[in-house]
Amino acid sequence: MTTNNFKNKSLIIFDWDGTLMDSVGLIVDAMRYAAEKHDLTVTDEATKSIIGIALVDAFPMLFPNDSDKYDELLATYSEYYVKHCDNDKLFDGIKELIQDLHAQGKTLAIATGKKRKGLQRVLPNSGIEAFFTTTKTADETAGKPNPLMLQAILSETGKTVEDAVFVGDSIHDIRMANAIQMDSIAVSYGCEKADVLAKEHPTKLVTTINELKQQLI
Repeated sequence: MTTNNFKNKSLIIFDWDGTLMDSVGLIVDAMRYAAEKHDLTVTDEATKSIIGIALVDAFPMLFPNDSDKYDELLATYSEYYVKHCDNDKLFDGIKELIQDLHAQGKTLAIATGKKRKGLQRVLPNSGIEAFFTTTKTADETAGKPNPLMLQAILSETGKTVEDAVFVGDSIHDIRMANAIQMDSIAVSYGCEKADVLAKEHPTKLVTTINELKQQLI
């Protein structure tokens, strides 16, 4: 890792679910609904543990003995999520944070475990799409913790690892950043608890959006 002074960073890369968008509850509900629909069970804690990675990688972790049901699970999960995702909102204070960073001339990007289709379903209505220079999804690059999407963002923006910090709420986010020695800020207001995130050795751990703003602005 390079520095704890994130205010000097020119590229800020954000995860989406649980970091910018308050969507953890919907993801948990959708996974529970899909499991029950196909006579399976999954705990809320287990679902939270896979938030951030691609669903194609998540199903074998959640349902290791039911590979024959993965296609049906995906269809049912997606149907439920699409039906309810319009209810999701940005976390309070996120829009202002993004606006402030953009006003400072920062380059902003998104690296998400969502598919492109999924991100495009929610990003245009979020009110912050215009502030991001680029967005990368798991199906276009590789699922977390593979750092390919971060490397793609660096290449596209002409930035170096030292220029950037990645902000995320899951262990998969922090592992992705660590894989290329990129500074990271773990946020514990999303899907994962602070003590679990701390074990992944993020450069910084914050518990609120106000603390995140203090680190970046």
